[in-house]
Amino acid sequence: MNGAESLVRTLVAGDVDVCFTNPGTSEMHFVAALDRVEGMRCVLGLFEGVVTGAADGYFRMKGTPASTLLHLGPGLANGLANLHNAKKANSGIVNIVGQHATYHIEYNAPLTSDIEGLARPMSSWVRTSPDAKSVARDGAAAIAAASGAPAQIATLILPADTAWNEADGVAEVPVESQRQSYSPQAVENAARVLLRGGEQSLLLMTGSAVTEKGLALAAQIAGKTGCRVMGPLASPRMARGRGRFSIERVPYVIEQAQAALKGFRHIVLVEANDPVAFFAYPNKPSLLKPEGCEVHRMTQSGENSVAALEALAGALGARPADVKPQPKVELVKPTGALNHASIAQAIAMAVPDNAILVDESITTGRGFFPLTAGAAPHDWIQNLGGSIGYSTPVATGAAIACPDRKVICMVGDGSAMYTLQSLWTQAREGLNVVTIVFANRIYQILRGEFDGVGAGEPGQRALDMLKIDRPTIDFVALSKGMGVPARAVDNVDDLVKALAEAVAEPGPRLIEVQM
Repeated sequence: MNGAESLVRTLVAGDVDVCFTNPGTSEMHFVAALDRVEGMRCVLGLFEGVVTGAADGYFRMKGTPASTLLHLGPGLANGLANLHNAKKANSGIVNIVGQHATYHIEYNAPLTSDIEGLARPMSSWVRTSPDAKSVARDGAAAIAAASGAPAQIATLILPADTAWNEADGVAEVPVESQRQSYSPQAVENAARVLLRGGEQSLLLMTGSAVTEKGLALAAQIAGKTGCRVMGPLASPRMARGRGRFSIERVPYVIEQAQAALKGFRHIVLVEANDPVAFFAYPNKPSLLKPEGCEVHRMTQSGENSVAALEALAGALGARPADVKPQPKVELVKPTGALNHASIAQAIAMAVPDNAILVDESITTGRGFFPLTAGAAPHDWIQNLGGSIGYSTPVATGAAIACPDRKVICMVGDGSAMYTLQSLWTQAREGLNVVTIVFANRIYQILRGEFDGVGAGEPGQRALDMLKIDRPTIDFVALSKGMGVPARAVDNVDDLVKALAEAVAEPGPRLIEVQM
C-alpha cells in the first residue's frame, strides 16, 4: 500500500466518501488509488472553482465534509474564491492538494509555489504530509478538523513521493463532538433582554438556528415576548416555505437596512454577527444597528443553537400556543411581462416539495424572499462570502448530497459565466438541477454600486465595463454544448411553462430568462 492509497482508505474510513476532483500529474498516484479502493465517489469538475464550490454545497446539505483533489498551487489558487465563500458559510472541506516530490521542489520547476501560503487565508487547518508513514495520520487529522464544531476547511498537501512511497496503513479519525453545547448564562441573559425589551428586541439568527426546528422555537419566543425575528442578509441554509415560520432578512441597501433595524434597543445574536454594511460608502455608516442599541450574543457558530433556543423558550415559558398567525402568502399564477415580482411568483409556483433553492440572483432576486414564502417547503441557500460564481457549483454539490431532491439554481448572467462548467458536471452525473439564468446583459449590481459610492454619472467607457451585451451571450447554446437541455423565455407565461416542464423531468435543465 502506498501513501496515496493509505490516504484514500483513511478518507473512506472517516466517512469522507465523495471527492470532487480536477487532478494533474502530481496527483496521478492518488487517482490510481481511487481505482483500488471501494467506496469513494469521484466527481470531475472542469475548473477548480467548480470543485471547491461543489464541496461547499455538499457540506451545506449533508452536514459532513467531502474532499477535493487539486493540482499544485495554481490549481488551489483557481479554487480559492469559492473556498472563501465556503469559509464564510462555516462549511467543512478536506482539500487534498498535490505537490512536487520533496526532492524536486528546490529546482523551482514551473509549477513550484508556496502552497501552504496560498492555502492559509481560506483554510483553518494546513499541513504538508512529509512522508508516506505520516499521511494516514495527517489525513485523519484533516477529517477531524473539517468535521468539528465549528467545521473548518482543512488543506492537506500531498508531495508526489509521499503518495508513491510505501505507507503503514489506515488511521482512525479522532472522535469529537459534532456540535458544542451552549452557554446557559448567555441564554439567561437573552431571556432577561427579551422580557425587558419586548417589541424593541430583535432575535437575529442564522446557521443551525434557521432550520425548521429552530425557526419553530423562534416563533414561540416571538409570540410570547413580542420580539422580532430576522436573519442576516445571507445564511448558509434556511428552512422556508408553507407551514414554516417566515422571517425577513436584513436588507442589502444601507438605508433599507437602517429602516428595518430602526427602533430596536437590543439585538440578540444566535450564530449571527453584528449587522454591517456589505461595502463602505462615502458618508454612510458601516454598522447598521441604531445608535444606542445593545448587542448580546447567545450562541456562536459551532454551538448548539437549537438546544439554546429550547432552553430560551423554557426560560420564557414560551409554548406552541403562543405562536401568532402569519399573513398567508397566496400563490398567484403570473401572466404577461417579465418583472421581478412575476418571476418570483413563477418560481414560487414551480418549487416542488423539499426542493433546494440556491440563490445568486443578486439584483433580479432581491425581492424574491417575501413572494416565495408561500411556496412548498424548501431549503434556501445563499452566498455569505460575496465572491460571485458560487451558485452553479454549490447547486452541483447539493444535488450530489441529496439525489432525491430537486435543486433550483437562480443566477444572474454575469455570475453564471464564472463557473458555467458546472453544467458539464451536472450532465455527466445526471443531477437533478434546474438552472435559471437571468440575462439582463449587464452587471446590474455594479451599475447600482456606481451610484452608491458617489462615482458620478457613468460615461461610455465606464458603461462598457458594466454591460455584457456586446456580443450577446447565448446561454442556450452554451448549455446544450455541455449536454444540458435548455430553452430561452422572454415572457412570464413561457417561464411558468418552462419551469413546470424542467421540474418534472429528471436530470439537469437550463432556462435563460431574457430580461
